[in-house]
Amino acid sequence: MHLLDTVQYLAFDPGISPRGGGLPGLSVLKNVISSINLFAIIAVVGALAVSLGVWAWGHFTGGHSAESKGKQGAVVSAGAALGLGAANGIVMFFSNLGSQVH
Repeated sequence: MHLLDTVQYLAFDPGISPRGGGLPGLSVLKNVISSINLFAIIAVVGALAVSLGVWAWGHFTGGHSAESKGKQGAVVSAGAALGLGAANGIVMFFSNLGSQVH
């Protein structure tokens, strides 16, 4: 196979794009994913509260290891909250970006 044939084969457009309503149960799947996202956000709130408590406890008792782990947990929890809150926007951004590739 020649290089030109390979490039033309890779550039073939199959004509597939996302479309709502193609499969049954799409609304159920959206509800399940939304519920998982809500559960994860609630878990992150709990993790942040525990991490901040460990950070404060480590600070006031002189436990430097506990203090650093509390800080680490707080940063990770904040990052997870940011990712969960921005999940729709991130996926939409990269989906739109990917649809522009020709």
